[in-house]
Amino acid sequence: MDLARVTQHEPVTVEAGRRAAVIAPVLMRDDRPHVLFTKRADHLGEHPGQMSFPGGGREPSDVDLRATALREANEEIGLQTDEPSFYGRLDDILTVTDYAVTPFVATVPDREYEPDQREVAEIAVLSVDDLTDRDNYESELRDHPKYGEIRLHFFHVDGYTVWGATGRMLVQLLELTTDWEVPPEVDRVVDPDADFRV
Repeated sequence: MDLARVTQHEPVTVEAGRRAAVIAPVLMRDDRPHVLFTKRADHLGEHPGQMSFPGGGREPSDVDLRATALREANEEIGLQTDEPSFYGRLDDILTVTDYAVTPFVATVPDREYEPDQREVAEIAVLSVDDLTDRDNYESELRDHPKYGEIRLHFFHVDGYTVWGATGRMLVQLLELTTDWEVPPEVDRVVDPDADFRV
């Protein structure tokens, strides 16, 4: 995993009424790169139970979006502000909840993190080897009522499924830093009203 490629990436910035920022935390475990995710608590109003990167909405007191990501990661998993080593950022992502999310890529220590039970049900550390295994990936094409035709990505690893906005961020992270590429063909085309397969 070559994180220096993130440093060279010119990210796309998107304007939206609401701003948010996350950290895509990469850590080394058993000499292999892994990515840390949070599983959102089931009682949350937006994206309950979904896998996400630590982060959240910008507050007026945040000096910039990186400060937002750091503050939220500290609240959600206890990441200290001096622990991440930042490499750059990925393209902004527009979510279905009308947030423009800025993802920052950073390495973090491999240690025990403490989930804030008010927001985070659990923390999952998934290996890049598994995330880039073609057998663990699938995608579907559907016609979104607001955004038109979209491709949804699903990564199934260790009983977790990473999809949605976090899945889109993960796709770019993996394509930038590894030899993995999104397969050109989709696994299925579904009706707009079909249930999401997670």
